[in-house]
Amino acid sequence: MPQMLIGGELADASGGKTIEVRNPATGDVVDSIPRGTTAEVDAAVAAARKALPAWSALAPTKRAQLMHQAAERMKAAVPEIARILSQEQGKPLAHAVLEASRVSENLEYYAGLADKIRGDYVPLDDPAKIGFTIRRPVGVVAAITPWNFPLTLMANKICPALAAGCTVVLKPASTTPLATQRAIEVINGAGFPAGVLNTLHGSGAEIGDALVRHPGVNKVAFTGQTETGKRIMQLAAENVTRVTLELGGSDPMIVCDDADIRRASAAAAIGRFFNAGQACLAVKRVYLFRGIAEEFTAKIADRAAKEWKTGNGLAEGTKMGPLHTEAQRAEVEAQVTDAVGRGARVLAGAKRPEGKDFERGWFMEATVLADVPEDSRMATEEVFGPAMPLFIVDDLDEAIAKANSSVYGLGSSIWTRDLAKARRAAEGIEAGYTWVNDIQVAYDQLPFGGAKQSGFGKEHGLEALEGYLEKKSVVLGTG
Repeated sequence: MPQMLIGGELADASGGKTIEVRNPATGDVVDSIPRGTTAEVDAAVAAARKALPAWSALAPTKRAQLMHQAAERMKAAVPEIARILSQEQGKPLAHAVLEASRVSENLEYYAGLADKIRGDYVPLDDPAKIGFTIRRPVGVVAAITPWNFPLTLMANKICPALAAGCTVVLKPASTTPLATQRAIEVINGAGFPAGVLNTLHGSGAEIGDALVRHPGVNKVAFTGQTETGKRIMQLAAENVTRVTLELGGSDPMIVCDDADIRRASAAAAIGRFFNAGQACLAVKRVYLFRGIAEEFTAKIADRAAKEWKTGNGLAEGTKMGPLHTEAQRAEVEAQVTDAVGRGARVLAGAKRPEGKDFERGWFMEATVLADVPEDSRMATEEVFGPAMPLFIVDDLDEAIAKANSSVYGLGSSIWTRDLAKARRAAEGIEAGYTWVNDIQVAYDQLPFGGAKQSGFGKEHGLEALEGYLEKKSVVLGTG
């Protein structure tokens, strides 16, 4: 059974309780984790605070060197960690390999920035004084990650934090802690000082809340549901703890009448069905210009029915695994049922796959619906599963207005050969990211974050690093 990492030592929960981790494709127990208590929260935060002065004072080149070494260790561990991830999360093994590989890439990127943090010289009116700024780490970071991309979203937080000189207490989702714990042990094995990286396991209600409101935590970095993000804001306010929140999304995709329909439909399928649709950054509402609607609809329905083979993530040829939990599948099925009950037409899927291989897991076929009412749950809520609603629009103004009708503003995309249309969409859509004629893939070099109820603060890019630094002003008297 994996343990928690606290102050450089592996530890069990003081209460002696455990939590089972199950494979969503079979229901079988993969392993168990310790069910941490507030005692472990206190110990982990204390360890991180103890390690902070020496870690933040360490030469940035030394921090970078450790991160580079950790990246090499992670590369070697990808096959092992990817298999664990597929078993506990459900995603196909090939996709798990991609995600596990992202950790080393993220470590390399921020290692390259660790020794490039600098301040500014600021001339002052008094010639006997010099003004300048320095950047210091914010302190102890509580990183709280979800189950859909546990390794990617862990790396998004710990890598800039380590580069900035912060120490970290990481709490992964209790249903996908195994690959994360193993990855942290591999990274920590590069030689990080005790207490720089710490992990906690357990339920959000028991230890997540205690971690967020802990007076020894200086920043909370969270990815998850918007409602949970609102609660974290409330708890963090008790100590005026800064937060970065990457929350839900209902990303619109606009397909204009001059778009490349073959490429657009392929991108829509990947953007909706990858990871069984369980991604905040994903195609969730498709707005089709009337002139190409029939052609696009036929292509996307065909792709859903023929290209996205559902199955156990470890089975050869699987392109889409099960949903992560029974409750998650039931939620998506209810959203689809609501739309169909209001008049939507099923073009593909909308049911569970049949056969012995699907009896025990939380499987659902890739689903496409047309004529979806705009007041249905699929249009107004975040759909966290493999179900795509299609809507018809007459022009770009209508498409942008409907894209902006959601409370979310995470990602967006437009498909057009007209640069003027592309610019109008990029400037007019209320979202943190807009792709033009491209698949929704986030890049390390570009800041990633949401607008409206999709959260605030940035991950990726130089902007993520800034979120773990405090800019301090200094005045030096020379008289």
